Amino acid sequence: MKHRIVIKVGSNVLTRQDGKLDVTRVSALVDQIAWLRRQGIEVILVSSGAVACGRRELTVDHSLDSVEQRQLFSAVGQVKLVGLYYDLFREYGVHVGQVLTMKENFEPGEQYQNQQACMRVMLENDVLPIVNENDTVSVTELMFTDNDELSGLIAQMMQADTLILLSNIDGIYTGHPDDPQSELISEVAPDRDLSDYIQPEKSAFGRGGMHSKYTTATRVQRAGIRVIIANGERDDILTALVEHPADTPHTEFVTA
Repeated sequence: MKHRIVIKVGSNVLTRQDGKLDVTRVSALVDQIAWLRRQGIEVILVSSGAVACGRRELTVDHSLDSVEQRQLFSAVGQVKLVGLYYDLFREYGVHVGQVLTMKENFEPGEQYQNQQACMRVMLENDVLPIVNENDTVSVTELMFTDNDELSGLIAQMMQADTLILLSNIDGIYTGHPDDPQSELISEVAPDRDLSDYIQPEKSAFGRGGMHSKYTTATRVQRAGIRVIIANGERDDILTALVEHPADTPHTEFVTA
Protein backbone atom coordinates (compact mmCIF):
# COMPACT_ATOMS: atom_id res chain seq x y z
CA MET A 1 0.00 0.00 0.00
CA LYS A 2 1.25 3.47 -0.85
CA HIS A 3 2.26 5.86 1.90
CA ARG A 4 -0.42 8.58 2.00
CA ILE A 5 0.25 12.08 3.27
CA VAL A 6 -1.87 15.18 3.64
CA ILE A 7 0.03 18.44 3.14
CA LYS A 8 -1.51 21.66 4.42
CA VAL A 9 -0.06 24.91 3.09
CA GLY A 10 -1.05 28.08 4.93
CA SER A 11 -1.66 31.57 3.59
CA ASN A 12 1.54 32.86 5.18
CA VAL A 13 3.55 30.36 3.15
CA LEU A 14 1.77 31.13 -0.11
CA THR A 15 1.78 34.93 0.11
CA ARG A 16 4.48 37.57 0.03
CA GLN A 17 4.89 40.38 2.55
CA ASP A 18 2.48 42.56 0.55
CA GLY A 19 -0.20 39.86 0.68
CA LYS A 20 0.07 38.90 -2.99
CA LEU A 21 0.42 35.29 -4.03
CA ASP A 22 4.05 34.12 -4.11
CA VAL A 23 4.02 32.27 -7.44
CA THR A 24 7.66 31.25 -7.09
CA ARG A 25 6.97 29.45 -3.82
CA VAL A 26 3.81 27.83 -5.16
CA SER A 27 5.85 26.56 -8.11
CA ALA A 28 8.56 25.20 -5.79
CA LEU A 29 5.96 23.35 -3.70
CA VAL A 30 4.46 21.85 -6.84
CA ASP A 31 7.94 20.65 -7.87
CA GLN A 32 8.34 18.92 -4.51
CA ILE A 33 4.89 17.34 -4.51
CA ALA A 34 5.53 15.99 -8.00
CA TRP A 35 8.78 14.51 -6.64
CA LEU A 36 6.92 12.89 -3.72
CA ARG A 37 4.50 11.27 -6.14
CA ARG A 38 7.40 9.87 -8.16
CA GLN A 39 8.58 8.19 -4.94
CA GLY A 40 5.26 6.34 -4.81
CA ILE A 41 3.71 8.60 -2.14
CA GLU A 42 0.04 9.55 -2.41
CA VAL A 43 -0.54 13.23 -1.71
CA ILE A 44 -3.64 15.21 -0.75
CA LEU A 45 -3.03 18.96 -0.77
CA VAL A 46 -5.01 21.27 1.52
CA SER A 47 -4.25 24.75 0.24
CA SER A 48 -5.11 28.14 1.69
CA GLY A 49 -4.67 31.30 -0.34
CA ALA A 50 -7.98 31.79 -2.15
CA VAL A 51 -9.06 34.88 -0.23
CA ALA A 52 -5.59 36.41 -0.56
CA CYS A 53 -5.66 35.74 -4.32
CA GLY A 54 -9.04 37.37 -4.72
CA ARG A 55 -8.22 40.36 -2.56
CA ARG A 56 -5.29 41.24 -4.82
CA GLU A 57 -7.22 40.51 -7.99
CA LEU A 58 -10.11 42.90 -7.34
CA THR A 59 -10.31 46.60 -6.54
CA VAL A 60 -13.58 47.32 -4.77
CA ASP A 61 -14.60 50.98 -4.55
CA HIS A 62 -17.32 50.52 -1.93
CA SER A 63 -17.46 49.08 1.54
CA LEU A 64 -18.09 45.37 2.13
CA ASP A 65 -18.65 43.69 5.46
CA SER A 66 -16.38 40.81 6.51
CA VAL A 67 -18.72 38.09 5.23
CA GLU A 68 -19.18 39.79 1.86
CA GLN A 69 -15.42 40.25 1.51
CA ARG A 70 -14.76 36.60 2.29
CA GLN A 71 -17.39 35.40 -0.17
CA LEU A 72 -16.35 37.73 -2.97
CA PHE A 73 -12.59 37.36 -2.68
CA SER A 74 -12.70 33.60 -2.20
CA ALA A 75 -14.99 33.11 -5.21
CA VAL A 76 -12.62 35.05 -7.47
CA GLY A 77 -9.42 33.85 -5.81
CA GLN A 78 -10.22 30.13 -5.78
CA VAL A 79 -10.43 30.13 -9.59
CA LYS A 80 -7.06 31.85 -9.84
CA LEU A 81 -5.43 29.59 -7.25
CA VAL A 82 -6.60 26.29 -8.72
CA GLY A 83 -5.84 27.53 -12.23
CA LEU A 84 -2.27 28.14 -11.16
CA TYR A 85 -1.99 24.68 -9.60
CA TYR A 86 -3.49 23.15 -12.75
CA ASP A 87 -0.93 24.81 -15.00
CA LEU A 88 2.03 23.98 -12.78
CA PHE A 89 1.11 20.34 -12.17
CA ARG A 90 0.32 19.82 -15.85
CA GLU A 91 4.03 20.36 -16.57
CA TYR A 92 4.61 17.08 -14.69
CA GLY A 93 1.65 15.29 -16.24
CA VAL A 94 -0.18 15.35 -12.90
CA HIS A 95 -3.97 15.63 -13.00
CA VAL A 96 -5.53 17.68 -10.21
CA GLY A 97 -9.08 17.88 -8.93
CA GLN A 98 -10.71 20.50 -6.73
CA VAL A 99 -12.55 19.57 -3.54
CA LEU A 100 -14.42 22.40 -1.82
CA THR A 101 -15.91 21.33 1.48
CA MET A 102 -17.73 22.53 4.57
CA LYS A 103 -17.65 21.53 8.21
CA GLU A 104 -21.03 19.81 8.01
CA ASN A 105 -19.56 17.34 5.49
CA PHE A 106 -17.55 15.79 8.33
CA GLU A 107 -20.59 14.84 10.37
CA PRO A 108 -21.35 11.11 10.20
CA GLY A 109 -23.71 10.33 7.38
CA GLU A 110 -24.23 10.49 3.64
CA GLN A 111 -22.28 13.70 3.01
CA TYR A 112 -19.24 12.33 4.81
CA GLN A 113 -19.40 9.11 2.85
CA ASN A 114 -19.85 10.94 -0.46
CA GLN A 115 -16.85 13.17 0.14
CA GLN A 116 -14.71 10.24 1.25
CA ALA A 117 -15.76 8.23 -1.82
CA CYS A 118 -14.99 11.17 -4.12
CA MET A 119 -11.48 11.59 -2.79
CA ARG A 120 -10.89 7.85 -2.77
CA VAL A 121 -11.78 7.51 -6.45
CA MET A 122 -9.56 10.48 -7.27
CA LEU A 123 -6.58 8.81 -5.60
CA GLU A 124 -7.35 5.46 -7.19
CA ASN A 125 -7.21 7.17 -10.59
CA ASP A 126 -3.99 9.03 -9.83
CA VAL A 127 -5.65 12.44 -9.47
CA LEU A 128 -4.23 14.82 -6.86
CA PRO A 129 -7.02 16.26 -4.68
CA ILE A 130 -6.64 19.97 -3.86
CA VAL A 131 -8.88 20.74 -0.91
CA ASN A 132 -10.07 24.04 0.52
CA GLU A 133 -13.00 25.26 2.55
CA ASN A 134 -15.92 26.49 0.47
CA ASP A 135 -15.59 30.07 1.71
CA THR A 136 -18.39 31.30 -0.52
CA VAL A 137 -21.00 29.63 1.67
CA SER A 138 -19.12 28.79 4.88
CA VAL A 139 -19.59 31.72 7.23
CA THR A 140 -19.69 32.20 11.03
CA GLU A 141 -20.70 28.98 12.79
CA LEU A 142 -20.40 26.93 9.59
CA MET A 143 -16.69 27.65 9.23
CA PHE A 144 -13.75 25.49 10.17
CA THR A 145 -11.50 27.15 12.71
CA ASP A 146 -8.97 27.29 9.85
CA ASN A 147 -7.37 24.97 7.32
CA ASP A 148 -5.31 23.32 10.06
CA GLU A 149 -8.53 21.88 11.42
CA LEU A 150 -9.69 20.97 7.91
CA SER A 151 -6.45 19.18 7.08
CA GLY A 152 -6.65 17.17 10.30
CA LEU A 153 -10.18 16.05 9.47
CA ILE A 154 -9.12 15.12 5.94
CA ALA A 155 -6.15 13.12 7.28
CA GLN A 156 -8.47 11.13 9.53
CA MET A 157 -11.19 10.72 6.89
CA MET A 158 -8.70 9.39 4.33
CA GLN A 159 -6.68 7.36 6.86
CA ALA A 160 -3.44 9.13 6.00
CA ASP A 161 -0.12 7.95 7.38
CA THR A 162 1.25 11.47 7.86
CA LEU A 163 -0.08 15.03 8.09
CA ILE A 164 2.38 17.82 7.27
CA LEU A 165 1.45 21.33 8.40
CA LEU A 166 3.58 23.90 6.59
CA SER A 167 3.89 27.16 8.52
CA ASN A 168 6.29 30.11 8.33
CA ILE A 169 8.36 28.89 11.30
CA ASP A 170 10.19 25.60 11.89
CA GLY A 171 7.83 24.19 14.51
CA ILE A 172 7.05 24.56 18.20
CA TYR A 173 9.66 26.24 20.40
CA THR A 174 10.16 26.34 24.16
CA GLY A 175 9.65 30.13 23.96
CA HIS A 176 9.02 32.79 21.35
CA PRO A 177 10.66 31.73 18.05
CA ASP A 178 12.53 35.05 17.87
CA ASP A 179 14.11 34.53 21.29
CA PRO A 180 17.64 33.08 20.86
CA GLN A 181 17.15 31.19 24.15
CA SER A 182 14.20 29.27 22.70
CA GLU A 183 14.79 25.74 21.49
CA LEU A 184 12.90 23.86 18.80
CA ILE A 185 11.00 20.86 20.15
CA SER A 186 11.85 18.15 17.65
CA GLU A 187 9.65 15.32 18.93
CA VAL A 188 6.39 15.20 20.83
CA ALA A 189 5.33 11.93 22.41
CA PRO A 190 1.64 11.07 22.80
CA ASP A 191 -0.03 12.85 25.74
CA ARG A 192 2.87 15.30 26.20
CA ASP A 193 1.41 18.71 27.07
CA LEU A 194 3.03 21.65 25.25
CA SER A 195 0.34 24.23 26.00
CA ASP A 196 2.75 26.36 28.08
CA TYR A 197 4.94 26.83 24.99
CA ILE A 198 2.25 27.81 22.50
CA GLN A 199 2.23 31.44 21.41
CA PRO A 200 -1.20 33.10 21.00
CA GLU A 201 -0.42 35.06 17.82
CA LYS A 202 -2.38 34.30 14.69
CA SER A 203 -0.92 34.38 11.20
CA ALA A 204 -0.88 37.63 9.25
CA PHE A 205 -2.93 36.52 6.26
CA GLY A 206 -4.72 33.41 7.53
CA ARG A 207 -7.02 32.53 10.44
CA GLY A 208 -4.69 30.12 12.16
CA GLY A 209 -1.59 30.19 14.28
CA MET A 210 0.56 27.78 16.28
CA HIS A 211 -2.21 27.18 18.81
CA SER A 212 -4.42 25.89 16.02
CA LYS A 213 -1.64 23.68 14.65
CA TYR A 214 -0.94 22.26 18.11
CA THR A 215 -4.64 21.51 18.68
CA THR A 216 -4.92 19.80 15.30
CA ALA A 217 -1.65 17.90 15.77
CA THR A 218 -2.60 16.45 19.14
CA ARG A 219 -6.04 15.41 17.90
CA VAL A 220 -4.65 13.73 14.78
CA GLN A 221 -1.82 12.13 16.76
CA ARG A 222 -4.41 10.51 19.05
CA ALA A 223 -5.99 9.02 15.93
CA GLY A 224 -2.69 7.23 15.22
CA ILE A 225 -1.45 9.55 12.46
CA ARG A 226 2.02 11.10 12.53
CA VAL A 227 2.03 14.91 12.32
CA ILE A 228 4.89 17.17 11.24
CA ILE A 229 4.99 20.95 11.63
CA ALA A 230 7.65 22.50 9.41
CA ASN A 231 8.64 25.73 7.69
CA GLY A 232 7.17 25.97 4.20
CA GLU A 233 9.43 28.92 3.42
CA ARG A 234 12.52 26.70 3.59
CA ASP A 235 13.85 25.57 0.21
CA ASP A 236 12.93 21.98 -0.65
CA ILE A 237 11.33 21.41 2.75
CA LEU A 238 9.18 18.46 1.64
CA THR A 239 11.99 16.56 -0.05
CA ALA A 240 14.27 17.29 2.93
CA LEU A 241 11.71 15.86 5.37
CA VAL A 242 11.72 12.62 3.38
CA GLU A 243 15.41 12.35 2.53
CA HIS A 244 17.13 14.02 5.50
CA PRO A 245 14.62 14.24 8.37
CA ALA A 246 17.30 14.26 11.08
CA ASP A 247 18.97 17.30 9.55
CA THR A 248 15.74 19.20 8.80
CA PRO A 249 14.27 21.44 11.52
CA HIS A 250 10.69 20.46 12.36
CA THR A 251 8.42 19.32 15.17
CA GLU A 252 7.11 15.78 14.85
CA PHE A 253 4.17 14.37 16.81
CA VAL A 254 4.97 10.67 16.91
CA THR A 255 2.48 7.86 17.34
CA ALA A 256 2.71 5.19 20.00
